[in-house]
Order: sequence, then structure tokens, then C-alpha cells
Amino acid sequence: MGLEVGMRGEVSLVVGEEQTAMAFGAGGVRVFGTPVMIGLMENAAWRMVQPELAEGETTVGTLVNVRHLAATPVGDTVIATAELVEVDGRRLVFHVTARDSRQLIGEGTHERARVLLDRFLARLYGDK
Repeated sequence: MGLEVGMRGEVSLVVGEEQTAMAFGAGGVRVFGTPVMIGLMENAAWRMVQPELAEGETTVGTLVNVRHLAATPVGDTVIATAELVEVDGRRLVFHVTARDSRQLIGEGTHERARVLLDRFLARLYGDK
């Protein structure tokens, strides 16, 4: 199939204490933390495209621009969705959203770059 504009993927999680803003030190509030929401959105994009890539290839996050719109309590389920909206060479652009059982809680744009994992790691760690 390959990478095609319009592809969609999603992941979900039940919010536990370890996913709260308080646990991440991102505020003293016991609600779903923004860093976790962003991570869930990235995971939705990565999981969707990974099966379509060549062996030895992966993607890495390069840009996140999202708004956290509403609080989600511990115990609720959050579903993050990523839709591929642009393929520009190695650059992949996604529209990402997150919803809980009541409402849209986050939305924005996420970009990932296709990389050859061996080359990426060699640049990071050198030829060890």
C-alpha cells in the first residue's frame, strides 16, 4: 500500500496516576498531562506509518504544535488519532487529535521524518 495521504491511525489509554500533570511535574493537577497527550498523538502517527516503511527504516518526531483544550480525569479513556495529511519526501505531516469520553481534548499538527535507523544511530553514537 505505501504511505498515502488520508491514512489514519489511533491509539488509546486509560488515564492512570502516572499519566497526570502532577506525576510529570507539569503542574500540580491530578488530570491527564499534556506531555502524555503529545506522546500518545506521536504514537498514533508512528504506529500507523511504521508497517508501510522499508525494512531498516523508521520515523522520528521533528515538530509538535498542539493545543490541550480540556482536562481529563484519572480513570477516563483517551483516544489519540493521527491522519497523514502531507508526504513531502522524507517529511510526513499529520493532523492529530485526542478525545476522552466527553469531548475533544487536544488537536494540532505533528511532523515526522523518515530515517534509516542504522545511519541515524551511527550519527548519534558514532561508529562504535
